[in-house]
Amino acid sequence: MGGRDVWRVRAYTDVLAAGREELRNVLAEIIKTARKSVGEEKAKRWLEKLGRGCVLMEGWPKYEARLANGALVVRFTSPRPDSIEGEAQRFRDMGLKEGVHFSVKMPEEGRYGYVSILKEGLARAAWLSVYGTEGQRDLAAEFIEYILQRAEEGGDAVYEKAKEIIEEGKERDSLRLEDFETEVEVDGRRHKVKVIGGDAEVEEGRGGRKLLRIRITAEVGRVEGEHTIVNRVMREYTITFSRRGRDNAAVAYAYAEVDDAERLAAVIKALTGKELRIHRMKDGKIKIVCYREHLEGFMRFAELAEAIAKWLKETSR
Repeated sequence: MGGRDVWRVRAYTDVLAAGREELRNVLAEIIKTARKSVGEEKAKRWLEKLGRGCVLMEGWPKYEARLANGALVVRFTSPRPDSIEGEAQRFRDMGLKEGVHFSVKMPEEGRYGYVSILKEGLARAAWLSVYGTEGQRDLAAEFIEYILQRAEEGGDAVYEKAKEIIEEGKERDSLRLEDFETEVEVDGRRHKVKVIGGDAEVEEGRGGRKLLRIRITAEVGRVEGEHTIVNRVMREYTITFSRRGRDNAAVAYAYAEVDDAERLAAVIKALTGKELRIHRMKDGKIKIVCYREHLEGFMRFAELAEAIAKWLKETSR
């Protein structure tokens, strides 16, 4: 390297963990000594893998897992049509749909083709690993384990992104709106939110644009002291998403008077678990802005998940 006659050998944790026990024990001691340098979370993950050993997963071709402009890319490439079709069929057997959860490009004239798992596909595979049929669960769980392994080799940022998508996927469609109840803080004040029900549907707006309307009926009251709930109000709240800008971003704007805006913000935060952007307008009204991360929070609820997935598919580029 650098004209200094120095060689560098790079070995990933999966390869090292698959080695002899004596080697793993030595490496474990080195990692324990270097905890502060590598970080506690990373050191813990390495030590767990070295402690149990790691047999590299068989039956899976080599997928790449990397970040591109902050987005996770999970892709298998090959010049062989049978290899590409084999991976596509594996996803179909898992319960994933082409064009929605994964994309396929067959090789042409000796060039490489690919099978690419989309973000929605990885999230869906994570969901299937918990809630799918018996055959789907096994195949999806194996795939998720393998992708986390590949992501770990790509570095901390890749691993954390893959882990985030997988955890969100497992939560989807796992909750129900009816009788969902929690407390949240908005603008420094605590609110008790009790959801009565709700739904979501795709509608056609002006110019043929497809809109996603989410309607939530909830009772919201402000919490004073330890347990006192005051100013309880029950009403239906509507959040309308559309696609905007060059990047086709999923965005929802809501305008309301101060009291209503605070209650609406409490409902959205309670259901999505995400912070909101709240702007005070010159006319005294409040503008609340929701993004894709809020949609993903809404997708945890069975009454909303299907319509949201449909809208995302129909409005994607």
